[in-house]
Amino acid sequence: MDSWFGFTHEKLDAYVVAREFLADVASMLAALPRGESAIADQLKRAGDSVLLNLCEGAGRPRGREKAHLYEIARGSGTECAAILDVLRVRRLAAPARLVPARARLHRVVCMLTALARRARGEGEGGVAAT
Repeated sequence: MDSWFGFTHEKLDAYVVAREFLADVASMLAALPRGESAIADQLKRAGDSVLLNLCEGAGRPRGREKAHLYEIARGSGTECAAILDVLRVRRLAAPARLVPARARLHRVVCMLTALARRARGEGEGGVAAT
C-alpha cells in the first residue's frame, strides 16, 4: 500500500529535530575508532531513548504519565550532551560534527521541557493553570 498514515508524534517539531539528532549520532558512530564500542553503545542507546520516549509520550493522553515520558526523553537528552562532551574531551569526534549535533540536542531538550510542562497543565511560568 502506498498511502502513509501519520502518527501524533510526527506532527511535533521535537520529533523532527530528535530524528535529525539521530542522524548526527549515526554519522559520529560510523567515524568512531575501533575500541570505542562502550561509548558508542551508550550514545546510541541514549539517543534512541530520546526519540522513543518522545514518541511514546506523544501517544499518551494529557497528564502525569505523558509528562513523565517527556521527562525521561529529556534526561536521555542530557545524557547525550554528556556523551558528546566525552567525545570532545577524548578527541573522538570532530568539532564540525559535535557543534551542530549539540545545538540540535539542546533544541530538543528545550522542546521536551516545554512539552512536559504542557502535559502537566503548567503555564509558561511553571505555575499550574487554573
